[in-house]
Amino acid sequence: MTYSDIPSAQTLVLYFESKGIKNIVISPGSRNAPLTLSFTKNPFFKCFSIVDERCAGFFALGMAQQLREPVAVVCTSGSALLNYYPAIAEAFYSDIPLIVVSADRPGYKIDIGDGQTIRQENVFKEHIGYEANLKQDLNHGNESVSVFLDGGQTQKAIQEYNDKEISLALQIAIEDQSPVHINIPFEEPLYGRTKTTGVKIQELPNSTAVESGIENLDALRGTWNSSVRKMILIGVNYPNTLTKEILEALANDNSVLVFTETTSNVHHPNFFPSIDSIIAPIEKSDKREELFNALRPDMLITFGGLIVSKKIKAFLRTYQPKTHWHIDTKKAYDTFFSLSHHIKARPSDFFEAILPKNKQHSDYNTFWSGVREKYEEKRINYLSQIGFSDFTVFNQIQQCIPKGYQVQLANSSTVRYTQLFPMDASLNVFCNRGTSGIDGSVSTAVGASIYNEEPTLLITGDLSFFYDSNGLWNTYIRPDFRIIIINNSGGGIFRILPGKEETQEFSTFFETTHHLTAEQLSKMYGFEYNQVNSEEQLQDVLANFYSVSAHPKILEINTPRLENNNVLLSYFDFIS
Repeated sequence: MTYSDIPSAQTLVLYFESKGIKNIVISPGSRNAPLTLSFTKNPFFKCFSIVDERCAGFFALGMAQQLREPVAVVCTSGSALLNYYPAIAEAFYSDIPLIVVSADRPGYKIDIGDGQTIRQENVFKEHIGYEANLKQDLNHGNESVSVFLDGGQTQKAIQEYNDKEISLALQIAIEDQSPVHINIPFEEPLYGRTKTTGVKIQELPNSTAVESGIENLDALRGTWNSSVRKMILIGVNYPNTLTKEILEALANDNSVLVFTETTSNVHHPNFFPSIDSIIAPIEKSDKREELFNALRPDMLITFGGLIVSKKIKAFLRTYQPKTHWHIDTKKAYDTFFSLSHHIKARPSDFFEAILPKNKQHSDYNTFWSGVREKYEEKRINYLSQIGFSDFTVFNQIQQCIPKGYQVQLANSSTVRYTQLFPMDASLNVFCNRGTSGIDGSVSTAVGASIYNEEPTLLITGDLSFFYDSNGLWNTYIRPDFRIIIINNSGGGIFRILPGKEETQEFSTFFETTHHLTAEQLSKMYGFEYNQVNSEEQLQDVLANFYSVSAHPKILEINTPRLENNNVLLSYFDFIS
């Protein structure tokens, strides 16, 4: 075993090993050499090299998303650290345990004009579970230490402080599923090694807090049983959160409407997976007020992460429920400005406790199921009448994904179009909805594929793909990794938003039109590449796209920029 000869580097590595944190994503640099040497020379750790720190952050996030355990990123000092921020923000809002470890310059070199130094301490304080700012060791780099550091400190006191900070940071990452930041100042020399460690870690005891049961259960049951119209809205969710028995009980209760999204990973034939297809026709109806009041729930129950549909948010903020409960062991957002109760429990535990044997008499589900069946018929009819477009492409793609795949979605148009079409229940679907940014979708998908048994498919728009194309700059992409790019030559979503104008300013600064393709990037990164421009070509390529191959594959689908928005908006008119 080889360690850095710097005590704080040794300490960090020993704590990581003791907590079972083994996946380390390292970006190259010199100031982080003590950490790189210690991690890469220890067979316990699995180390990954990602050059671009922004990509590294999302790569690690994708891995942690799938493993549901902490994954660390390690970088050098200076602006390298700031490139982690988008992934940290996503981890913060998505409850993903990302551990950020940054090497820093000694404190006396900050703000004196020394190279590659910034104010690294507490730099993520608004979007982090914990900031551990370690102290510099006194028994390394003794000549500089004796001149510039406070002589009143002792190495023993510094070691005790660093022990406590590292242990607490890791505990929060593990127990709270939050991102944490550990900042470590290193004095030169940086490359010294030793075969034995000179420190012995002193771990703090783990939290003894026990998750409490559901409070006021009898009162909750009473409210549930007295509510004739109950709406359950499920956001971003891991697969298999609810048991089959719970799903059946909810699906067969006429007083319950279950609205799901593609990212909820919850499926039942009686549920409502395309929220906008229910609400958009009401918005256009001359009976708008009557229908919205008929849809308005007495009780709203939410769980999971952020909701994609803007229409359901607008509806519930205007037609607020009498009661809104959010079920989550950690936090509850007041998304609809009507939150009345945060139930700190797992959704499965809550429903097992609350669901009655006798169901409430109601026609809530029956009525809206009839509405759903009508729009589903109309959608099929509409597809038979329109030409090649984003709308037809997403329908075709989602019908052809092999069972069992992991599907990673980019944000913006991609995640919104997928809501309109069925997604097979065997597919596990993920998207960075914590901040809903287009950055990092490629890197997240690659990281998420590392330990996933089944193949991974990334569905992305052109801007999301090009924005994060550095996510392909690594040696960890599996031959069964697949990317589908819907290239509509710009930010097509802006064409359906209010304020759209056919001006040079709009096409340049909002829609950002372009004529780029992924062909050369595919060649550079060793992907097989196909480009299609019609429904017939798409059918032909999809027939073999998922077959076994020696290299990963990219399929780029060019769709008509100026027609896509009209086709989508006309769909809602058609089903109305």
